[in-house]
Amino acid sequence: MTYKKRSAGLLLFRRTDGGPEVLLGHMGGPFWERREAGAWTVPKGEYGDDEGPWEAACREELGLAPPDGTPVPLGDTVQSGGKHVTVWALEGDLDPDDVVPGTFTMEWPRGSGRTAEFPELDRVAWLGLDAARGVVVKAQTVFLDRLAEHV
Repeated sequence: MTYKKRSAGLLLFRRTDGGPEVLLGHMGGPFWERREAGAWTVPKGEYGDDEGPWEAACREELGLAPPDGTPVPLGDTVQSGGKHVTVWALEGDLDPDDVVPGTFTMEWPRGSGRTAEFPELDRVAWLGLDAARGVVVKAQTVFLDRLAEHV
Protein backbone atom coordinates (compact mmCIF):
# COMPACT_ATOMS: atom_id res chain seq x y z
CA MET A 1 0.00 0.00 0.00
CA THR A 2 1.38 3.42 -0.98
CA TYR A 3 0.93 6.21 1.53
CA LYS A 4 0.05 9.57 0.07
CA LYS A 5 0.51 12.74 2.06
CA ARG A 6 -2.76 14.48 2.82
CA SER A 7 -3.39 17.86 4.40
CA ALA A 8 -6.51 19.82 5.18
CA GLY A 9 -6.97 23.44 6.15
CA LEU A 10 -9.18 26.43 6.69
CA LEU A 11 -8.93 29.46 4.44
CA LEU A 12 -10.17 32.31 6.63
CA PHE A 13 -11.57 35.25 4.70
CA ARG A 14 -13.02 38.62 5.50
CA ARG A 15 -14.90 41.15 3.42
CA THR A 16 -13.38 44.63 3.06
CA ASP A 17 -14.21 47.70 0.99
CA GLY A 18 -11.37 46.66 -1.33
CA GLY A 19 -12.78 43.15 -1.78
CA PRO A 20 -12.23 39.90 0.09
CA GLU A 21 -8.99 39.20 1.93
CA VAL A 22 -7.64 35.80 2.93
CA LEU A 23 -5.39 34.79 5.81
CA LEU A 24 -2.28 33.01 4.52
CA GLY A 25 0.88 31.84 6.25
CA HIS A 26 4.47 32.14 5.04
CA MET A 27 6.18 28.76 5.37
CA GLY A 28 8.86 28.63 8.02
CA GLY A 29 12.36 27.22 7.93
CA PRO A 30 15.54 28.16 6.13
CA PHE A 31 14.42 26.97 2.68
CA TRP A 32 11.58 29.52 2.56
CA GLU A 33 13.29 32.31 4.49
CA ARG A 34 14.07 34.60 1.53
CA ARG A 35 11.26 33.52 -0.78
CA GLU A 36 7.89 35.11 -1.37
CA ALA A 37 6.36 33.69 -4.57
CA GLY A 38 5.14 30.17 -3.88
CA ALA A 39 6.14 30.39 -0.21
CA TRP A 40 2.71 31.24 1.23
CA THR A 41 0.07 28.65 2.03
CA VAL A 42 -3.39 28.05 3.36
CA PRO A 43 -2.81 27.10 7.02
CA LYS A 44 -3.26 23.35 7.06
CA GLY A 45 -2.21 20.17 8.78
CA GLU A 46 -1.31 16.68 7.61
CA TYR A 47 -3.52 13.80 8.65
CA GLY A 48 -3.47 10.01 8.47
CA ASP A 49 -6.01 7.23 8.43
CA ASP A 50 -6.92 7.85 12.08
CA GLU A 51 -8.31 11.33 11.36
CA GLY A 52 -10.57 12.88 8.76
CA PRO A 53 -9.84 16.01 6.70
CA TRP A 54 -12.34 18.19 8.58
CA GLU A 55 -10.78 17.27 11.94
CA ALA A 56 -7.31 18.04 10.54
CA ALA A 57 -8.51 21.38 9.16
CA CYS A 58 -9.90 22.36 12.55
CA ARG A 59 -6.58 21.75 14.32
CA GLU A 60 -4.56 23.49 11.58
CA GLU A 61 -1.25 25.17 12.30
CA LEU A 62 -2.43 28.59 13.45
CA GLY A 63 -2.54 27.43 17.07
CA LEU A 64 -5.98 29.01 17.53
CA ALA A 65 -9.53 27.76 17.47
CA PRO A 66 -11.24 28.80 14.22
CA PRO A 67 -13.98 31.40 14.49
CA ASP A 68 -17.58 30.27 14.52
CA GLY A 69 -19.37 30.15 11.20
CA THR A 70 -20.50 27.93 8.39
CA PRO A 71 -17.59 26.39 6.48
CA VAL A 72 -17.70 26.50 2.69
CA PRO A 73 -16.10 23.44 1.03
CA LEU A 74 -13.51 24.55 -1.54
CA GLY A 75 -12.62 21.01 -2.61
CA ASP A 76 -9.26 19.40 -3.21
CA THR A 77 -6.09 19.87 -5.20
CA VAL A 78 -2.83 17.98 -5.64
CA GLN A 79 0.38 19.96 -5.17
CA SER A 80 3.46 19.44 -7.31
CA GLY A 81 5.07 17.17 -4.68
CA GLY A 82 2.02 14.90 -4.72
CA LYS A 83 0.40 16.10 -1.49
CA HIS A 84 -3.41 16.05 -1.60
CA VAL A 85 -4.89 19.18 -0.01
CA THR A 86 -8.53 19.71 1.06
CA VAL A 87 -9.69 23.18 2.12
CA TRP A 88 -12.78 24.85 3.54
CA ALA A 89 -13.33 28.61 3.61
CA LEU A 90 -14.61 30.23 6.76
CA GLU A 91 -15.54 33.87 7.16
CA GLY A 92 -14.02 35.51 10.20
CA ASP A 93 -11.47 37.97 11.43
CA LEU A 94 -8.30 37.11 13.25
CA ASP A 95 -5.36 39.21 14.40
CA PRO A 96 -2.22 37.70 12.80
CA ASP A 97 -0.27 38.68 15.94
CA ASP A 98 -2.37 36.17 17.93
CA VAL A 99 -1.22 33.22 15.82
CA VAL A 100 0.95 30.65 17.59
CA PRO A 101 2.23 28.27 14.89
CA GLY A 102 3.45 24.76 15.51
CA THR A 103 7.09 23.87 15.01
CA PHE A 104 9.14 21.22 13.24
CA THR A 105 12.66 19.92 13.72
CA MET A 106 15.18 19.36 10.95
CA GLU A 107 18.89 18.99 10.47
CA TRP A 108 20.37 22.44 9.90
CA PRO A 109 22.67 23.25 8.33
CA ARG A 110 22.15 20.26 6.08
CA GLY A 111 24.80 17.61 6.65
CA SER A 112 25.94 19.16 9.96
CA GLY A 113 24.42 16.53 12.23
CA ARG A 114 22.79 19.31 14.29
CA THR A 115 19.06 19.76 14.52
CA ALA A 116 17.16 22.97 14.95
CA GLU A 117 13.51 23.80 15.56
CA PHE A 118 11.62 26.12 13.20
CA PRO A 119 8.06 27.48 13.10
CA GLU A 120 5.77 25.85 10.54
CA LEU A 121 4.69 29.39 9.61
CA ASP A 122 7.05 32.29 10.27
CA ARG A 123 4.45 34.98 9.56
CA VAL A 124 0.75 35.25 8.85
CA ALA A 125 -0.98 38.05 6.95
CA TRP A 126 -4.25 39.14 5.41
CA LEU A 127 -3.90 39.52 1.63
CA GLY A 128 -6.30 40.58 -1.10
CA LEU A 129 -7.07 37.84 -3.64
CA ASP A 130 -4.78 39.28 -6.34
CA ALA A 131 -1.85 39.64 -3.94
CA ALA A 132 -2.51 36.15 -2.58
CA ARG A 133 -2.44 34.65 -6.09
CA GLY A 134 1.04 36.09 -6.55
CA VAL A 135 2.56 34.40 -3.50
CA VAL A 136 0.55 31.27 -2.66
CA VAL A 137 1.71 27.76 -3.58
CA LYS A 138 0.70 27.46 -7.24
CA ALA A 139 -1.66 24.50 -6.80
CA GLN A 140 -3.55 26.37 -4.06
CA THR A 141 -4.67 29.21 -6.36
CA VAL A 142 -7.67 27.04 -7.18
CA PHE A 143 -8.94 27.66 -3.64
CA LEU A 144 -8.73 31.43 -4.17
CA ASP A 145 -10.67 31.10 -7.43
CA ARG A 146 -13.36 28.99 -5.76
CA LEU A 147 -13.62 31.44 -2.88
CA ALA A 148 -13.99 34.34 -5.34
CA GLU A 149 -16.93 32.51 -6.95
CA HIS A 150 -18.51 32.08 -3.51
CA VAL A 151 -18.21 35.69 -2.35
